[in-house]
Amino acid sequence: MKSFDIQRTAMAVALGTVLALGSGTQAFAKTHPGQAPEQKAHKADPQTDAEKARHEQAAKAAAQHEAAVKAQQQRARDAAQERSRQHEQQELAARRAAAARQHNEREARERAEREQAARNAAVAHRADEARKAREQAAARERAADQARESRERLARQKDQARQEQARLAEQRAREQRLREQQARDHRLQQKRLSQLEQQRLINLHRQRELQYQHYLVERQSLALRRAQLLQQQHRMAQYRYQQQYYDRLRLQRERLSAARYNYYNDPYFYTPASYRYSWGGSTYQTNQYGADMLRQAVNYGYSEGVRAGRADRQDRWHANYRDSWAYQDANYGYNGYYLTQADYNNYFRQGFQRGYDDGYYGRDQYGRYDDNGNGSILESLLSVILNLQPLG
Repeated sequence: MKSFDIQRTAMAVALGTVLALGSGTQAFAKTHPGQAPEQKAHKADPQTDAEKARHEQAAKAAAQHEAAVKAQQQRARDAAQERSRQHEQQELAARRAAAARQHNEREARERAEREQAARNAAVAHRADEARKAREQAAARERAADQARESRERLARQKDQARQEQARLAEQRAREQRLREQQARDHRLQQKRLSQLEQQRLINLHRQRELQYQHYLVERQSLALRRAQLLQQQHRMAQYRYQQQYYDRLRLQRERLSAARYNYYNDPYFYTPASYRYSWGGSTYQTNQYGADMLRQAVNYGYSEGVRAGRADRQDRWHANYRDSWAYQDANYGYNGYYLTQADYNNYFRQGFQRGYDDGYYGRDQYGRYDDNGNGSILESLLSVILNLQPLG
């Protein structure tokens, strides 16, 4: 736009000069009609020469002016061209800079894409390595599980074989005891306790029965305090077990209170002693009925121990069979007959201790039991615990 304004200004100056020259010629023609300018030169009129000189000077000035205008116009055109060239150079430089920026941006994008691709490849590689590691770990775990299952299966097979051997041994032991008992019964058929000894035993057991019933009543308050302690310790499984044990003990007490026991019809009171057993540094004697009560004490203790051990395991409580109220009480199944309470408690606790270990650790090392905890101790172990020695 600036170069166009300069050109327009130069054209206006040139046009003004031409118009001025034209006006001077017309004025000269009007002043000297019929004479051309060349003819006037032949006259010797000084005024005409002066005017001619002025005209020449004017023409020369116009020519100089025109030349100046043209030079100015040329300079303007040159300046415009220079500016145009500079503008083109600036535009070219701008385009080159833009192209350079685009090139740099493209290179930056390509570099970023390559870096991103490299990162993605690294992530994919790490993921693949992690997947392979997991697969290898899973394969090792499966191999370990298979090896463990194989060992456990072999151990079960060995345990089953041992159990079968133990069962056969127990069966042979029961048969042997049965034969021995039959032989003892045959020898003892001919003799009975005297009426005086029989009456002494009956009186002793009546007194023992009354003492035991009073003892059961006194245990109620202790059971209540023990239940409150278990609730405070948040041992709810052990609390439920104790309540069940106490309910069984309460029913036992009610049956004993309601029963009308006939001592004279019980063969225990006229059957002589046929076994001796020892514990606590003392030796005792009993007959077959007392021996059966001893076996019952151990088996009842074992079953209650299994239930108590399971309860402590459910409560995530540390193993401690002595802490159980059933172990401390040790009277479930006892009716006051055939044995002293101390005898029954001792053998009940021996069965309880072994049942607790089996129940707490989920095994059957000392006996067999079902899902309800009902079970019995191994016959071979029962013989060791009781160690009943036949009387000669």
